[in-house]
This record gives sequence, structure tokens and C-alpha cells, in this order.
Amino acid sequence: MEPQLVVADESVQLLQITDMHLFEDGERTLLSVNTEQSFYAVIEDIIKKRHKFDAIVATGDISQDHSIASYEKFIHGIKPLEKPCYWLPGNHDFIPSMGAVLPHPQIQDSTHFLAGDYWQVILLDSQVQGLPHGFLDAQQLEFLDNKLAEHSQRHSLVLLHHNPVTIGSAWLDQHRLQKAKQLWEVLDRHSNVRTVLSGHVHQEFESERHGVRILATPSTCIQFKVNSNEFSLDNLSPGWRSLTLHKDGRVESQVYRLPDGSFVPDFDAQGY
Repeated sequence: MEPQLVVADESVQLLQITDMHLFEDGERTLLSVNTEQSFYAVIEDIIKKRHKFDAIVATGDISQDHSIASYEKFIHGIKPLEKPCYWLPGNHDFIPSMGAVLPHPQIQDSTHFLAGDYWQVILLDSQVQGLPHGFLDAQQLEFLDNKLAEHSQRHSLVLLHHNPVTIGSAWLDQHRLQKAKQLWEVLDRHSNVRTVLSGHVHQEFESERHGVRILATPSTCIQFKVNSNEFSLDNLSPGWRSLTLHKDGRVESQVYRLPDGSFVPDFDAQGY
């Protein structure tokens, strides 16, 4: 039986958080930003704003140091949100450590679920262990193809960590999803794909390809400067995204951020 997310009405409300880069040591920082504190500040702001959502999706780079403790901190952080969380690995994650904290009642160990009566969500693993770029192997592509065909009557949201198109920043685009053409060949075979949602680029991004909306979302810690060919940080604050998946296939989405000046990074950094 397929995993099913029960929702309150005909639309599905999702909350996306991404690129937390948490450490076992709560004092450690990434480019002078304490990633644990920024993550918890985002969670607190979500609660304060009283966002309504049916589930959380976490699109990778949850950990920075591969530790089991970093994933435990993530679980502790999302507990006050009191909703199920679906996660997938990014290039910085360590899948054995992710598995070590399971089973857990809030973390849904599933790569696919039916959301309400009209949607399905497919989570892909684009990690190439030890390398920053992404890749979808034949098994992942077949899984995607099969789910799109099996539930052809449902609108589909596809999640992965790596950006499947270039975003206009040369240094980041070299670390995008490699051989993305293979992904788009699968998606182009199906008429029910509405949106592809990713993390990885630490910035807000939106594009469209063949009628499919492409979204990327700010990190809960440091932000990368838009349209920068060389490594460059932005002074924008940590953020997250809300998504409303409507019965007719429309996706209504908005990015939110902490107040200006929150968690300012080290602008003299040359990389990370």
C-alpha cells in the first residue's frame, strides 16, 4: 500500500526547509554562521508566523559533519512543528548516519507518497558520494518513470537536492545535476509533472521548462549571491518556502526569510 499523507482539505500544504549544514558541536560555524542557531531561529519564526502545513520536506545537506548527532539535532529542531517530515540526502549528507536515527515517528522513511486525493510527491537521491555535483542513476530514473506512469491521474511534485538546470552562477552550476538531460527525458514523457523542487544553491530561484516549474529555496544558514560566476556570499537572511498544491495542478509558493541582518556570514571567505 502506498504511503498516504492525509490533508485537511482539497489542497496540500507543504513546508520546505533545506541546507541546514548542522554539526555535532553546537558551537561550530559555517563561514561564521552558527548553523544550529540559524536553523532553530527559522523553526521559531515558522511557528511565530503560524504557517499552516500538512508536512515538511527537507531537501538535503541536513548535516555538515556526517555525524549521527547532527541528524538528531535536526529531528529535535522540527519536533515543535508537529508534522511528518520527508527528507532526502544532499552532497554533504551521510546516508548511514541518516539511517541510524530511524525509525522515528516524525521522519517518514519514504521516497514516494500520495498527498491528498490529487497529488503525489516523488523524492529522488541525487547524491554522488564524496563529490559536490549530483547524478541520478538508472535505478532512480526508472523509479521516477514508474511512479509517474503508475499515478498518471495525479499531479506530481518531484524533489531532489541538486538543481536540474543552470541558475546563472558558474561556480555553482558546475556542481548541478550532471546529465540532467536524462531526468528531463523522463519528465517529458509524462504530462502530470507540475513542479521540480530542489535545494543546494542557497538562494531563491524560479524557472520553467516545457511547462514544468523549477524552484530552488534559500538555506536555513548562509546564502549564495545570485548570478555570481565566482564564489560569493549574499547578505540576505536564512529562509524557507511554503507550497500550496491545488486540486487543479497549480502550485502556489512563497519564500520567507528571517529579518534583515540575521546571521551575517564572513564575506571575506573564499569558499567552504
